[in-house]
Amino acid sequence: MCRLLGIVASELTEFGLVLTEAPRCLATLSREHPDGWGIAIHKAAGPTGVELDSTRSLGDDPWQMHKGIAPAGEDTRFHELAARSRGHLLVAHIRQKTVGPTRLENTHPFVNDGWVFAHNGTIQHQDELRARCSGTRLREITGDTDSELFFAYVLTRLDENGLVRLADDGARDLVTKLMSELTAELRSLRIGAFNFVLSDGQTTFAHRFGRSLFVLERGPADPVRELRPVDDGASIMTKWTARRQAVFIASERITDEPWREIDDGTLLRIERTPTPRIIPVDADSRRVA
Repeated sequence: MCRLLGIVASELTEFGLVLTEAPRCLATLSREHPDGWGIAIHKAAGPTGVELDSTRSLGDDPWQMHKGIAPAGEDTRFHELAARSRGHLLVAHIRQKTVGPTRLENTHPFVNDGWVFAHNGTIQHQDELRARCSGTRLREITGDTDSELFFAYVLTRLDENGLVRLADDGARDLVTKLMSELTAELRSLRIGAFNFVLSDGQTTFAHRFGRSLFVLERGPADPVRELRPVDDGASIMTKWTARRQAVFIASERITDEPWREIDDGTLLRIERTPTPRIIPVDADSRRVA
């Protein structure tokens, strides 16, 4: 098992609360999920570039990517990055390994062709999935996990339909239909548990099958609490403005706000602009077969 987190916000947001400060932040959860961490941050404007670590670059995708193999809560670098992390979109992950050893190449999120992907679950029928991947996408795999194999399959399907780069709303509607069909088919095949977050920085998909997943929507009408109580009588600052809107996706409730659990077999689409919002996906295609 692992824990994943996605945030889509209307303005630059500081992510320290959910990464290192809240009672069920990723740093705390890493005590049970100690096998590496990853943070992918997307900014709508400003410098681009994807940095995996201090020595390796992944090209000109508009994501900032950082990873480590130590438990997040014990990793000084994770805490330093969390303290200064700001963006419009976050995909973060802490790993409890099931397939593949603890190594940097096996930590999530994975990034390729502008898409970022994080997975929670275990794919039982990897041969079935591998047979559906193109040779090109299989050769791009650098690690040992079922999760990266799953991402290669998603990219294969995007390639087949000319949807790797989404230029307009029509293409985003097409990829939504594709992801709805893809997830429904894999649920019917019972290939294993596959919760995931997939994003190109504008459109984000979240899917639940076999693991817990929760959503939180924040809008201008919601009360703003700058201080939140935590353990031992202390408090933390949320740094949240009244005008900010956001959608949060997480494996469990990170804060004490009114999160709601997503039904098993559900696919969500979240658009970042003009304001973060969940766009319904056809209910008939997203239920467990």
